[in-house]
Amino acid sequence: MADDPHLLSATDLVAGYRTGALSPVDAVAACLGRIDALDGALNGFCLVSETALDEARASEARWRAGTPIGPLDGVPTSIKDILLTRGWPTRRGSRTVDPAGPWDDDAPAVARLREAGAVLVGKTTTPEFGWKGMTDSPLTGITRNPWDPARTAGGSSGGAAVAAACGMAALNIGTDGGGSIRMPAGFSGIVGLKPTFGVVPAWPLSVFGTVAHLGPMTRTVADAALMLDVMAAPDHRDWHAVPVRIDASHGLEDGVAGLRIAYSATLGYAEVDPEVAALVARAAAVFAELGAHVEAVDPGFGDPDETFRRHWFPSAAYAVAQVPAERRAEMDPGLLEIARRGEAMTLQEHLAAVQARGALGLLMNRFHETYDLLLTPTLPIPAFAADPAERPAGFPADPDWPRWTPFTYPFNLTQQPAASVPCGLTAAGLPVGLQIVGPKFADALVLRAARAYERIHPAPLPDLPA
Repeated sequence: MADDPHLLSATDLVAGYRTGALSPVDAVAACLGRIDALDGALNGFCLVSETALDEARASEARWRAGTPIGPLDGVPTSIKDILLTRGWPTRRGSRTVDPAGPWDDDAPAVARLREAGAVLVGKTTTPEFGWKGMTDSPLTGITRNPWDPARTAGGSSGGAAVAAACGMAALNIGTDGGGSIRMPAGFSGIVGLKPTFGVVPAWPLSVFGTVAHLGPMTRTVADAALMLDVMAAPDHRDWHAVPVRIDASHGLEDGVAGLRIAYSATLGYAEVDPEVAALVARAAAVFAELGAHVEAVDPGFGDPDETFRRHWFPSAAYAVAQVPAERRAEMDPGLLEIARRGEAMTLQEHLAAVQARGALGLLMNRFHETYDLLLTPTLPIPAFAADPAERPAGFPADPDWPRWTPFTYPFNLTQQPAASVPCGLTAAGLPVGLQIVGPKFADALVLRAARAYERIHPAPLPDLPA
């Protein structure tokens, strides 16, 4: 593995740096090499650092002196191009954002990663303003799936998923307002965690409001826990941030014996591809084999699609309204359409959705009085065509992306932690994700369950050039 440092986890890299068996320079160079070799076909990055190797050399000198600055010193890391990153443009997938800046600030999570010594290798692609569940934009084009470049990597954190799956960076920040970490994690065969809302501070606050989360996208569960522990440090710029520290790495290897786990194949309303359903059912059975008490049961709510739309679409309308009218022709037509629909929604409809959201959150609080965790598919289908003009059979085309992701957005409404872990491949060789949902602030428990499954079924890697 030392010959292929891009394949190593962050935890393994740091262990190697500590003993001198590995060098941050070699690790960062390997990741940059992967970007150079693969990203022309996959399009996961919109910016690649020109200073990463210099930063890696500085990290190597610190390790040699026995003075690393933090737990991530020298670890190659990517930032989704939604988050402010000092010295680099944050264009959010939009031609309407001036690349000249100024770009003087780091978002809280980016600042915490830098302080921990992470080497930022670049910024990853996003649909315009992160509005949908695929990653294509007027600015950067189409981001493709490492398992099959004809298919989507998912979105809106599709570039981060590509970076993780291909060894372009060990650690990758994603954002998730309706599944935007978990959808690309599921389609691309990686680990993705949407933490409890407010655990990872955000600034500037998302236009999509209190459904929008930030979290880790990695190849291993331990890396997701390590990254979360760093990003979850407080920051006064986020007034939504909660004064709760999640010790995500503590107890990670404790297993699931004795836990009460609900398994819902459809949430009571979703239609699921038979191959996906079979792989997720098999994964749920693993938890029983590991000593958990697993029961097939639905949480008991109907599809909250309309409730989600009445939060998401007006927020999109607000985002578009900030763009000068004469520039809107440069924007994604699908984003403009959901903005139009959002403008047509009334205040009374939005307030009714706020009440419905509260009822859903209460229902899930009560559900978790009985069940420690909930298992579902991450997505009801495998990855489909990357071309924005093509969408999966039986589902509407853009802009109705929530129709084909019924398992993710409910838990943005409830603000619960939810992770996607790979649970197998279809006959066509496409990854399928298992979603693990916990009560609010039980992020460490979600990761512990994910790690218990990962120990038995480690994630496969896509077949890519060496």
